Amino acid sequence: MGSGFLALTAATRYRLMDATVPASLVDGPGAWSTRDDLVRADILVLDGVVAGVDAAGTVPTAPGVVPVLLDGAMVFPCFVDAHTHLDKGHIWPRTPNPDGTFPGALAAVAADRAAHWSAADVEARMSFALKSAFAYGTAAIRTHIDSLPAQIEISWPVFAALREAWRGRIDLQASSLCGIDVAVEEGYLPRIADVAKRFGGGLGCVTYMSPNLPGGLEAIFRTAREAGLPLDFHVDETLDPGAHSLRLIAEAAIRHGWSSAGLGRIVVGHCCSLSAQPEAEVQMTLDRVAEAGLAVVSLPMCNMYLQDRRAGLTPRRRGVTLLHEMKARGIPVMVASDNTRDPFYAYGDLDMLETYREATRILHFDHPVGDWPRAATATPAEACGFAGRGRIAPGTAADLVVFRGRCWTELLSRPQSDRTVIRAGRAIDTTLPDYRDLDTLWS
Repeated sequence: MGSGFLALTAATRYRLMDATVPASLVDGPGAWSTRDDLVRADILVLDGVVAGVDAAGTVPTAPGVVPVLLDGAMVFPCFVDAHTHLDKGHIWPRTPNPDGTFPGALAAVAADRAAHWSAADVEARMSFALKSAFAYGTAAIRTHIDSLPAQIEISWPVFAALREAWRGRIDLQASSLCGIDVAVEEGYLPRIADVAKRFGGGLGCVTYMSPNLPGGLEAIFRTAREAGLPLDFHVDETLDPGAHSLRLIAEAAIRHGWSSAGLGRIVVGHCCSLSAQPEAEVQMTLDRVAEAGLAVVSLPMCNMYLQDRRAGLTPRRRGVTLLHEMKARGIPVMVASDNTRDPFYAYGDLDMLETYREATRILHFDHPVGDWPRAATATPAEACGFAGRGRIAPGTAADLVVFRGRCWTELLSRPQSDRTVIRAGRAIDTTLPDYRDLDTLWS
């Protein structure tokens, strides 16, 4: 059993002493001494719950509480992964992307889905992905589910069954996924809204510059409000400066009074074209996004894999959206895993530390770090409605990840493969599933 580097005993009442914690993820660090946006803290755990978070060395350990010396090891709350595709994951061995492009990914996934996506196949791959995410220290995931008409009654019941099977380990949400041209087909939206409501999901689609986009957005907003369902869109996943469905979504949200509808924030993912547009258009769009109260999730690893890929040429554009500019306007911004080992991204393993590490390098989440750690923890928890997740605070579950690294350069320079993951106060087995477990799907 792999339980990480920390020799955490079977005690249920202990104090993690001299931990290094991102200041933005604990309550009250303004009164503490901070360095590099980190604080030294002692974390009291009593019977699976965080009972106290204090500046290191300021509160004596009470009788019956076991001291666990961390020597500056970093502690995060368990991660929240706001944008994944569990149903697509791990199909690369049988259906790779032929050229690494976005059209190549679309065609490869469509072929694989039509040929192989039975309930047993989807369940096996989703279960494998969840085992990985759990071992890495993720406690909440939103997945998009391919919801073309022929696939709906296969994948959604699988999701619902896995959500129950994983209850208490990973909080699971789902959002439907189809192209905007499918969404406008007669009878589709009422059907998928009924399915999403029945299986505890939300509505979404891929928006792009189709003649069906304006009418499709009106229909989706109207259906979501009537059904009481949250919205989550894939938006402008292209470097074409003419793609501006993000602005149209924001304007629709304002028009429909979404911020006062009580259905949570609308989440929009990708928004790559914004990085290629003229500054005046960028400013106008960001004004609308802020007014509409949208939350934005960037998928840096997947977008860098797909965007600006041209055979024989070096990519020159990063393909990620304008998170710094959004954050400066008060727009909630996040990063997430997106695809794993499928034609949209050949790599990845639902390790949110990897996602945060690569986002730091790609999007410059440093100098200063500030509150960017919230982008993988507290902000997605708030935007997606995962109550009690993403922070270390008295009264929250003792769901923590302890890394050997003591500062940002130590944490982000190595993969932290020996991390200790604590769930409900106890260290879990962090052994990852073996890829060989999936071999029967390819034979």
